[in-house]
Amino acid sequence: MPDGHPSSTNRAAGSSRMPHRRVFLKALTGTAIGAAAGGAAHGFLYERHHLEVTRQAFPISGLPEALRGLRIGVLTDIHRSQTVSHALVTSAVGMLMAERPDLILLGGDYVSWRDQRYVHPAADALAALSAPHGVIAILGNHDDEREMPAALAAKGFIVLKDARTRLPIRGEVMDFAGVRYWTNKVGDIAHVMRGAVPHAILLAHTPRRLLEAQQLAVPAVVSGHTHGGQIVLPGIGAVAARGFPVIAGVEQHQGTTIFVSRGVGTVYLPLRINCPPEVAVLTLDTVTRT
Repeated sequence: MPDGHPSSTNRAAGSSRMPHRRVFLKALTGTAIGAAAGGAAHGFLYERHHLEVTRQAFPISGLPEALRGLRIGVLTDIHRSQTVSHALVTSAVGMLMAERPDLILLGGDYVSWRDQRYVHPAADALAALSAPHGVIAILGNHDDEREMPAALAAKGFIVLKDARTRLPIRGEVMDFAGVRYWTNKVGDIAHVMRGAVPHAILLAHTPRRLLEAQQLAVPAVVSGHTHGGQIVLPGIGAVAARGFPVIAGVEQHQGTTIFVSRGVGTVYLPLRINCPPEVAVLTLDTVTRT
C-alpha cells in the first residue's frame, strides 16, 4: 500500500465513527439545552419566589460597645411590577417582621422602570414594616424623585435623599446617611457625611459607592442593586454583576464594611438561578483587630 492512501478498512472505520460522534454531540447539545431550559423553568416557577432569611454579623469600625448586637433588617430591590407580586413582597415583609429587628433599612428600587402604576401598591405592600427605631429608606435608579418617596413617607418611613438622620439608640447616637443613585462624586457624598459620628452607616443603592466610602473613611455601607447577579451559572458566576466591587454578602475593604443584598424582586427577566431572593438581618459588631 503506497504511503498517504488509507486502506479501505481504515476509511470504513472512520466513517463508522462519524455517526457515533454526531449522535454524541447531538445528545450533549440536547442535554445542555434541556438543562438550561430546566434551570430557567425552575428559576421562573420556583426559585424567584423562594425567599431566604440571611443573618450575618456586620462589623463596624469604632462601633460603641452599647450598639453591639443591634439588629438591622434590610430589604432591597422590591421591583413591584406585573411579574413581582404583592404576595411576594408581603411575604418578605412578614419574614422580616418575624425576625423582630431593632431598625429596618430599605435600599431602593421599589418598582421597575419608574412605573407609576405600582408606586402605591409597592408602598402598601411595605406598610406593615415597623421597628423600635423606625424604618429608613433610600431610592434606587428605578424610582422617581417625587411619587415614590412621598408614598413611602406616607407610611411613616424616613426617606433620605442626599441627607442624614441621627437616631438615639441605647444611650448612644447612630447616624444613617442616604444618597441618591446618581450622587457619585466624593465631594457630594462628603457633604452628606459631614458631621456624622465615626461609626455612621452609608446607605447607597449601588455598591459602586464603596470606592467613595473608602476615600472618605466611611466605616460601613449597605447596598442592593445587583440582585446578587440574579442568574449565577456554575463555573461562570454572576455574569451580569461582574462590574461591581461586591456582588452579594458582607465584605470588608480597606476599613469599610459593606453588605450587598440579593434583593427581593427581579428585573429584565422574571427568574433567578442559584441566587434566591433574600430578607437580611445584620447584627452590628465591633471590628476584630488581627
